[in-house]
Amino acid sequence: MSQAKRVVIKIGSALLVDQAGLRTAWLQALAEDVAWLRGQGTDVVLVSSGSIALGRRILKLASGDLALEQSQAAAAVGQIRLAQGYQEMLAPHGVTTAQVLMTLDDTANRRRYLNSRATLETLLGLGVVPIVNENDTVATDEIRFGDNDRLAASIAVTIGADQLVLLSDVDGLYSANPKTDPSAQHFPIVPHITPEIEAMAGDPISGVSKGGMKTKLLAAKVAVAGGCAMAIADGFVQHPLKALEEGARTSWFLPEGDPRTARKRWISGMKPQGQIHVDQGAVQALARGKSLLPAGVIRVSGQFGRGEPVTVIAPDGQIVAKGLTRYTSEEARAIAGHQSQEIAEILTYPGRAALIHRDDMVSLT
Repeated sequence: MSQAKRVVIKIGSALLVDQAGLRTAWLQALAEDVAWLRGQGTDVVLVSSGSIALGRRILKLASGDLALEQSQAAAAVGQIRLAQGYQEMLAPHGVTTAQVLMTLDDTANRRRYLNSRATLETLLGLGVVPIVNENDTVATDEIRFGDNDRLAASIAVTIGADQLVLLSDVDGLYSANPKTDPSAQHFPIVPHITPEIEAMAGDPISGVSKGGMKTKLLAAKVAVAGGCAMAIADGFVQHPLKALEEGARTSWFLPEGDPRTARKRWISGMKPQGQIHVDQGAVQALARGKSLLPAGVIRVSGQFGRGEPVTVIAPDGQIVAKGLTRYTSEEARAIAGHQSQEIAEILTYPGRAALIHRDDMVSLT
């Protein structure tokens, strides 16, 4: 794990919450692991379950299935206590935390996806450890189906993480439920997710968590397709991340390429919605791996929204790149040929310096 540049760690409810409430000793050990990773220069994002499980204990709600409004009330109470717990445990290590409430819709809707990505990238750039919670106070699907595993995978792909670790109550993928079948085979490496692998998925049995192996395999599909390796690991041990570093029993799903390559492949396959015509200076800057700034834009063709794919065209008519624009076509026309520091005055609101960031662009020359 110390070799990873960016890691997303999903923490299951059963790890954080027991019958007495928040498992503070375990959370303290996890905080030490996170501080260790940050000390290695690794960006860390935590995707945390547990708000409903914790909130129902604080509210003394009966065991068993909760009505939707009870689940949402429990989430509202539990979220604030979870955030407080993470802050209290990480602050002594000099780690600043931030709470980010998201749902799967935030990664599916293009505009919200871009906003979420920009926020997370900014927080990581400032050295912050974001604590991402599913917004269970309003998101009914997450409450019903426990898609926190897939949410974590979507976030991992969104921010270009090279590792996703699902800390759970099981130490990997087995051919059958190891708690009911002692002969179940453990798979330390999963090169490909085959129909046979998918057939081995079972249901959660902890009584606290909502997700099972099915959601973890769905998460693995998303992660590996985005170039991110994924591990299913036992989180009940003290210092679970250091245990992984030291070779603890787990299941690793191998990525299909690296995150940057996967993202570039995804962008290159998209249908352009417009064209950005640039001068020769911009062409030379792009060839050096730079972002496209408004100053180098000659004119804008077509109609497109923020986050949609466009082609970049050189003065001789050659398509030199394809990328995801950070501005709509109307905004791009307004700022074309202007310096980045003029954007706020032209648009009457702060904008981003680059029209197309280099991370969102594929060179075609």
